[in-house]
Amino acid sequence: MALQITNNSGVFEIIGNLNSQNVISLYDHFDKLIDRSKIVTLSLNNLSDIDKTAVSAIASLYKKAMSRNKVLFIIGQENSKISEQFQTERLSYILQRDVL
Repeated sequence: MALQITNNSGVFEIIGNLNSQNVISLYDHFDKLIDRSKIVTLSLNNLSDIDKTAVSAIASLYKKAMSRNKVLFIIGQENSKISEQFQTERLSYILQRDVL
C-alpha cells in the first residue's frame, strides 16, 4: 500500500505502510512543517505497518522538534502494531493517546 499523508483538521494522518523505502519523504515533509509551525500533530492510527527505520526517523523528528522549542504530538498508542514497534525500540514514551 502506498503511503498517504492527509490533513484532517490540523491532524496529519499517515495511511499505509511506513518503512525504509518511503520514510525519507515523510521525514523531509515533517521536518519542513515543524520549521513553519509551533505545534504539529501526527497520527499513526491508520498505519498498517512500520519498521525499525521508520520508528527511528519519527523519534528523530520528535527530538528535532523539542530542540527547536516546537511541539510534535504523535498519536498512535492505541494502534497495537505501531505501539509494539515503539516499545521494542524503547521509544514508546513519544506516543500519545488518541485523545488530545
